[in-house]
Amino acid sequence: MANSNTDIIIASVGGINAAGRSSDHLAFRRIVFEALSPEEQTRTVNDLNTLTGAQATANTESSPLSVNESATTSVLNDCLVRAWDDNCNSLRGWHPDAMPFYKQHEQIETEIQNPLKDNGITSTSEKLWQTSSYRCDVQSAGQIPKGFDVASLYNSRNHPRGLQLSLYAAADALGNLGLSADDIKQTLAPDDIAVYMGSTAGQLDAEGFGGMITAPYLGQRNSSRQLPMGISTMPADFINAYLLGNAGSTGSNNGACASFLYNLRLAQDDIRSGRRKLVLVGNSEAPLIPAIVEGFNAMKALATEARLRAVDKLSPEDKVDFTRASRPFAENVGFTLAESAQCFVLADRTTALELGLNILGSVGDVFIHADGHKHSISAPGIGNYITLGKAMASAARELGHEALKRSMVQAHGSSTPQNRVTESDMLNRFAQIHDIAHWPIVAAKTHLGHSISAASADQLLITLGSWQYGLLPGITTAQAIANDVHQSQLSIGLKHTQVDPKVIALAFINSKGFGGNNATAWVLSGQATTERIQRRISPQAWQDYLLKNEHVKENQTSYLASMAKGNLPLPYKDKEPLPDPCDIELTAHGMILPGWKERVEF
Repeated sequence: MANSNTDIIIASVGGINAAGRSSDHLAFRRIVFEALSPEEQTRTVNDLNTLTGAQATANTESSPLSVNESATTSVLNDCLVRAWDDNCNSLRGWHPDAMPFYKQHEQIETEIQNPLKDNGITSTSEKLWQTSSYRCDVQSAGQIPKGFDVASLYNSRNHPRGLQLSLYAAADALGNLGLSADDIKQTLAPDDIAVYMGSTAGQLDAEGFGGMITAPYLGQRNSSRQLPMGISTMPADFINAYLLGNAGSTGSNNGACASFLYNLRLAQDDIRSGRRKLVLVGNSEAPLIPAIVEGFNAMKALATEARLRAVDKLSPEDKVDFTRASRPFAENVGFTLAESAQCFVLADRTTALELGLNILGSVGDVFIHADGHKHSISAPGIGNYITLGKAMASAARELGHEALKRSMVQAHGSSTPQNRVTESDMLNRFAQIHDIAHWPIVAAKTHLGHSISAASADQLLITLGSWQYGLLPGITTAQAIANDVHQSQLSIGLKHTQVDPKVIALAFINSKGFGGNNATAWVLSGQATTERIQRRISPQAWQDYLLKNEHVKENQTSYLASMAKGNLPLPYKDKEPLPDPCDIELTAHGMILPGWKERVEF
């Protein structure tokens, strides 16, 4: 149950997904681009241009601001869910029109010497294989904006893509926080800090587990890096070792597609218990590689070209519009795989006020439940009813029952036929129980695709954007909601919808995962969180906070202004002097580490 005396403040967010960078709400602005003012559209195009190195420069001198139409179309089309980019081969080492494949060429019989046999000979067969390829059934994905090259921003040699993205997410979150890693270490003790960030599949590309497993079959040698870099908790380890120099708590909790909320629960428990004061929490997933694409496709879980062609009743001559591949709660055929890395900085209320951190929102509670007995490990079950029911009850106890009628839902919305029926039934039934009419439902995967462990982090990111801009993204890829969707109490918008953030200040983040991993969190807007805090502290304490926040905002503004001019190198530190045990000030009650002001308590 939520403890009203311990607000968990969302102080920053950073990362990258198919819509763009997370800081300054760039990704959100790209998603709702059509609903933005001309000024915001111009800023969005310029920011995407800088991020990707494209040539879609908007005119920032004319009044009103204008954007070159053809250049804008180009840079906007290179975002969100779309057909595979033409640079897929150079970026990922494979091409969807030539999926690598090894097929049996022939089988020959040979004889080898065997002294244990009466005739001294053993017959054996050998299979000969030849390299081949085929066109991938899946022809769309939620890809990072074309042209953005995270590997060029630091010494990324031999790093799997998931680790590259996780470092970018954490660096972006720190820049957006307005405090550097050194600032944090001079204020907090190692015991006060934690990093919970990982991936569901681990790193399965050639630099990680994928290369380790396949090397012997390809006549290659394993490298010393492939095994450690493939481990699913390595995103947190890299952030600790090469960005923060963190000696505090670390790890990741894997809950399949609900993994981010599992990590958020770790952060919540740490902060509520008083064990930690500041936590970096997130997930990174880079699953756009042949093995993972084919694995999900074998489950019939993905939107293939053939299935999209069939559901849209297209002729063989018609082209499939792959930008419409993901259609939650509409006539759909499967989800669209995506890559994303998101990192949020959370702090308890006292720490946030003392450091002058920004208040983007707050985490109320997170609930996790399994499905019980299942006939299919991938099918949805009853656990999500428990998590959503508990989340709504928790929010009602904390905020009052009327707050539920002024809330929205970030649905899992995976864009599968099963999900559209089961999740809508659950949402509709709870809306009836709580007497909620026209409950706003948002489905971020419409625009971003399904980033597996980072999916609910994408949902939280879009929620913060909605509060900032007063816009709920619509399911713009669909022409209508499917007939089998339960929606008598729901408002599932097909267009971007304006809302008053003061009215809808509560959001439920819902997530389902393979295997029966269900999680639901409720979060409160920055404005509503600020009002709650002001009611709980003295006017003087609030004024003291505002003075400290000015410095943080100056640093944040400086960071965002620099990012608007060009991608900054990551503050990657792989040449730092290692702590020498001789430099540790050790006592029976604790120790002081080099570089840290506060000591570790035993």
